[in-house]
Amino acid sequence: MKLLQTVAFVLFGLSLTASSSFAAHNFGKLTGIVADPAGNPQMGATVWLTPEFAGGRAIELLTDENGIFVSQRLRPGLYSVKVTLAGFMPSIQDHVSIGASVNTSIHFELDSIFASLDQLRRKSPKAAEPDDWKWVLRTSSSSRPVLQLRDGTVVIANSSRDEKDDQPRISVQLNNGSVRPGSSSALPGYLGTSVSYDQSLGSAGELLMAGEFNYDQAVPGVFGGSVASIWLPTGKFGEGPETTLIVHQSHLGDSGRSIRSMRFEHSEQMVLTDHVVLEYGGEYLSGGFVGALTSSLRPHARLGMRLFPHWNAAFLVETDPDAYGLRTQVSAQEPAIDALQTGPTLVWGNGNPVLNGGWHEEFAVRHDVGARGEIDSAVFRDDSRHQAVYGTVMGSADSSSPAGPFPGPFTNDAGAAGFWGTRVVYREKLVDNLEVAGVYAWAGALAPNDQSTPLSDLREMVQTTYRHSVAARVAGRVPKAKTQFAASYKWISGTVVTRQDLYSETAMAIDPNLSLSIRQPLPSLRRAGHWEALADFRNMLSQGYVSLASPDGRMLVMPVERSFRGGVSFQF
Repeated sequence: MKLLQTVAFVLFGLSLTASSSFAAHNFGKLTGIVADPAGNPQMGATVWLTPEFAGGRAIELLTDENGIFVSQRLRPGLYSVKVTLAGFMPSIQDHVSIGASVNTSIHFELDSIFASLDQLRRKSPKAAEPDDWKWVLRTSSSSRPVLQLRDGTVVIANSSRDEKDDQPRISVQLNNGSVRPGSSSALPGYLGTSVSYDQSLGSAGELLMAGEFNYDQAVPGVFGGSVASIWLPTGKFGEGPETTLIVHQSHLGDSGRSIRSMRFEHSEQMVLTDHVVLEYGGEYLSGGFVGALTSSLRPHARLGMRLFPHWNAAFLVETDPDAYGLRTQVSAQEPAIDALQTGPTLVWGNGNPVLNGGWHEEFAVRHDVGARGEIDSAVFRDDSRHQAVYGTVMGSADSSSPAGPFPGPFTNDAGAAGFWGTRVVYREKLVDNLEVAGVYAWAGALAPNDQSTPLSDLREMVQTTYRHSVAARVAGRVPKAKTQFAASYKWISGTVVTRQDLYSETAMAIDPNLSLSIRQPLPSLRRAGHWEALADFRNMLSQGYVSLASPDGRMLVMPVERSFRGGVSFQF
């Protein structure tokens, strides 16, 4: 354990000393041209760049009117490049080498379908993916841009850099609460407004900003606000370096305190070899109220390796589950607004705040199953000096509560705890608009031990226990209505007062018990902007609540509180 901590701190030190100039020179560039057998450039061809090393993500491009596509800031390594165009046979070039600070050029000559019937009769050595035949409405290369059919919607793609939009985007959300447990805004009925603004910085990348304000109409003086910013040098969330700053402040009633917190995080990526990539970084956390502040400096690192074709392995060290979940959910539609809910969690003990978190070490192996599925198996260890238990004190004047008489759920200190665990995950994309996942885990958590002690000594009322759990998640999109949905359920074999396998839950967006999320596009007024209705239901059946009785009162513990977050989102 000490060795792992030492290695993690060394990696964090490297992240602080790595300069921006080093990161800028650690990327390569790929330029290509697509033509027919007669040498005529082909506009509107779809180009997929798929890394052949672990940890990479596929990139989609379109050729311009000259048949050219360009992708910059690529991590060095081997890539598979695939080109598809209606009326032509798909073409694939494997093992395309991208070097640091090098512009690699490739050329594709597409064969006509009618001239290649003999190839169609033979079995291809590489299975075609469902999107190999992606139809494009093509127009004259000298007049109008390409119109591409994407998810049933026609969009304009007049450049090869289709993956980046230089126009600023503004999003406004009106909702009635947050889904983050333990915070004042997690209670149902809290009104809130969130605003995000995405601005391109040209060659410097993209800046995502968001702010939120929420308040309670029933309790005077209860309100809070948050601001978040994410700088993406590559212009893509989840791909490349990221710098995040989040600041929170909550006022908990006329007689309560004003609580502040901050999180500053920076992450980098480094390609060590063609089959090994290192992701590393760290974060600075602080929080509390006037006269009682706490802070912490924490590293994180992930080493990904490609062992064999279709086999990958990873070793990771993490210290903050919220930040880890945000980094791994690269499909987030509003990452800046999601970042508002990833500030540091303060644990209260004897009236003083400490920062929740600890060390999470994990070794995982992934195997691709067919073209659409994968299975992961992992062994992990969680250690924390201050284990958080979310609960509301009832029937007792708890002097240690930061909110005074305000009856909200707060994080209580259950002392030091450590758990081993193992999990198996199977994920598969059944069709283009439907994905499923199943998780089995055996891991430790805190559970009641039936001892009657004062609430101020919560650590004597709980004990470490190991539980089995089975979870499932279904996510997809209804094609015609364009409704996006995600439903999950997690069953645990016994009573617990803390989360079991928290890092897997945050990464896969699976909460204990039954949860449902829906995003429904609404008709836009005069085609201006994009409207969506939002609905997030967490722990819909109010399961998992535990009552801890003591001589001086009772605490209602809720690993995940029942909550609803609904509203509308407007983007323009």
